[in-house]
Amino acid sequence: MYIHLDFESDTPIYKQLMHQIIAGIAKQELKPGESLPSVRTMAADIGINLHTVNKTYHQLKEKGFILIHRQKGVVINPDGTPKADEIYMLQLKNALYPLVAESVCRGVKEEEFRQLCISLFQEFTQRKDRSK
Repeated sequence: MYIHLDFESDTPIYKQLMHQIIAGIAKQELKPGESLPSVRTMAADIGINLHTVNKTYHQLKEKGFILIHRQKGVVINPDGTPKADEIYMLQLKNALYPLVAESVCRGVKEEEFRQLCISLFQEFTQRKDRSK
């Protein structure tokens, strides 16, 4: 999996890295049980501070995407990512709320917004379906 970080972005580096690892899991570029580089190796490979990678890994662990073992290192959760529950759905709604509000303010039509969501969703699900 190729990691590309935008050092000029307003989005913090740890979030960019986290989003790219989650996207890699969603696209099945990273498979359950697969190892990720150590904190030091990942930091050296992409040229960022090891504390940034450490923060990313701990956030991914909290969300259930990865496991951190003393002996095995960092691995994609072999059991897969925990399924969406009521708490996740509330978080999703809260994350989408300001995006929808801003879109309405900027004159984005409901159908345009839906099509964008469908297109983004298909970017992850169609690749997954092809591998079956």
